[in-house]
Amino acid sequence: MGTLKILATGVAAAAVMAGTVPSAAADPGQTVTTTLRQAINDLPIMDEDRTGYTRDKFRHWVDADRDGCNTRAKVLITEAIVPPTVGPGCAISGGLWHSYYDDMQQTVARSLDIDHMVPLAEAWDSGASTWTATQRQDYANDLGDERMLAAVTARENRSKADQDPAQWLPSDAGARCQYVGEWAAVKTRWKLTADSREANALAQLAAGCPDEQITVELAH
Repeated sequence: MGTLKILATGVAAAAVMAGTVPSAAADPGQTVTTTLRQAINDLPIMDEDRTGYTRDKFRHWVDADRDGCNTRAKVLITEAIVPPTVGPGCAISGGLWHSYYDDMQQTVARSLDIDHMVPLAEAWDSGASTWTATQRQDYANDLGDERMLAAVTARENRSKADQDPAQWLPSDAGARCQYVGEWAAVKTRWKLTADSREANALAQLAAGCPDEQITVELAH
């Protein structure tokens, strides 16, 4: 596995040279560097609250740049190991994908789900309930960090549902360090909180993973 690139709220731009600072000092658009375990340690701990959540509060699979391909299609095109043919109306045919959650290959685009690394309901529980509708749409369609969205087999995505890493992990044990890193990336990129059970699970999992240097850009 290559170097993880994860957004950390607890590190300012100067952190690359001089250590960490409080997360309030990190602004949207700032590129910051930390380590996997520090990124997890920096997640604010709060109880979750799903009051008022409905999936339609996160408008997703939009065509933000109006090029004819929505977010789902863009992820499929970007993540393809063998590029698919893209026809009229962004119809996708052919191609080859690797679902890293279960280490499976897939050749039929419609058989893949696009997973929100941190599910929409979990994002709501962790702070997105206070966002504007535009912010929630931006989150649900975030193509600015490749860790946000993943093309995976429908079986794995539906098994995961809206569970966090204390409740669900990829079936391929070899994928779990990548998964933990990407979960921490999304949480910190969007300044989302973690509940205590989730934070403990992340810390325990990360203890068995390389504590790699990670770098990502703040989105919110």
